[in-house]
Formats: sequence, C-alpha cells, structure tokens
Amino acid sequence: MLRYFTSLFFLLVIAVGSSQSEPIDLNKKDTTVYKQRYGLRVGADLSRLAVSFFEDNYTGLELVGDYRLTQNLYLAAELGNEKKTIGTPLGALIDSEDGDLYNFTTSGSYIKLGIDYNTYGNWYGEQNMIYIGGRYAFSTFSQELNAYKIFDTNRYWNPDDFAVGTDALGKYEGRNKSWLEFVVGLKAEVLRNLFFGASARLGILITNKRPENELDDLFIPGFNKVTDGSRFGVGYNYSISYLIPLYKKKNEPKKKEVQPEPEPKPDPKERPKRQ
Repeated sequence: MLRYFTSLFFLLVIAVGSSQSEPIDLNKKDTTVYKQRYGLRVGADLSRLAVSFFEDNYTGLELVGDYRLTQNLYLAAELGNEKKTIGTPLGALIDSEDGDLYNFTTSGSYIKLGIDYNTYGNWYGEQNMIYIGGRYAFSTFSQELNAYKIFDTNRYWNPDDFAVGTDALGKYEGRNKSWLEFVVGLKAEVLRNLFFGASARLGILITNKRPENELDDLFIPGFNKVTDGSRFGVGYNYSISYLIPLYKKKNEPKKKEVQPEPEPKPDPKERPKRQ
C-alpha cells in the first residue's frame, strides 16, 4: 500500500512540474470565425400599395431587390408600374372634373438599376443598413388627354367658363424617359431575414426632349411629376423585403495603413565621433 501511494505521489509531482514548465499565453487571439449571410433580398414598396388602396385616381406596384456583393456593397434594383390621372382645376366647377383646365392619364413601367453602399457598422449577426446609393432609371409610358379647356382672356362668348377643346384629345403612345437617381435610406431587420426599409430619392432627367405638337410629359412613372423649367424630381418608398440566404462569408478585416517609423533626430550637443 505504501509503495502505491509513493508511486502516485511521484506521478503528481511530475505532472505539476511539466505543466508549470509550459509558458502561459496571456494574450490569446480570438480564433472564432464570424460569418455573415449573403444572398438575394426581394420585396415590395408598401407606399404605392397604400396609395392605390386609398386613392381612386392611382394604381401602382413596385418590386424591390438587392444582392450582396461584398461586406458593404450591394447591387440594387427596382421594377414597377404606375397609372395616374391628374387634373388641374380652373374654372367655375373647381370641385369636379368638369372644372379642370385639363385632365390626363399617364400609364407605364420603369426599371432602376444601381448600387447601395452600407455605412453602418453592424454587431455580429446584424444585417441592418444605413446606405447611400445611385440608380440609372428608364421608363416607357403613354399619356392620354381626357379633357381640356382653351384658356382665353376674352370671355365674351364664355363668360362663366372656358371653351372646351376637342382637337388634341386622344392617347399618345411611345413615350420614354431616362434619369439618374441619388438614394439615401435604411433597412432594419425586424425578424430573422425580414427587413423593413425606407428611402428618399432625388432624380435628374437625362433625356427630356419635348414632343412636337403633342401633350407635354407632365408625369413620368417612377420619377413623379415634371414641371416646366426643371429637370429634378423627388420620390420615396417604404419597403418590406425578405432575405434568401445563399451562403455565408467571414467578415472582411479592415486593412491598417503601416506608417514608417520616424528617423531619430541627432542630438546637437553630442559631438561627432572621429573616424
């Protein structure tokens, strides 16, 4: 029995000694690999659906999507269709369509392609975005002049209202416009892979040629209203989208700039050494 305890004692001494001989690393590196979800995110614009439900003179649908290219860069696109009837009230019956100076309906489709850059630094597992981006947009549409009145300062023949015009009535097909768009927005993950987003947009028309002897383009699907003497338009959207994860990728480490160490300055009090 004594020999058994003696052997056990020597084994414990050897084990403790070997464990203390190994250096203790007080600055261990974190070897855990953090991966983020990459994939296709698709959804729809809620604002256009809401306006279509509450307003009789508008119907519209916009599908939104983006694909993650790098940690902060996304390929983005919007595809939509809008139909809107607009009237400008002027005359005796300003509260009805009969009092409109003109009344027209614009209907067409559009597509926007571009990129988004995420400026928000997420914690591990988050996919939120505060982004800036740009789009190239193109729209094809038609305009139909439903009714109009001839504005005339001479009210001798029509003292109560303006004369009704008939020559320019009809549908004008084959309209198209293109523009560039600057985008600022955010996307927040409210549930796993489910995102709510909002964005504001400023567009500038690239092609804005006025048709000769035809109705001017007063509304462009995807761009909004067009005013005389201005090439700018503003818009917004509120989207809900779902991320389809395709793969995971580890975070890309930020590259640190290595600055050269400054050379030591000579001490003026120190005498130069003899060669």
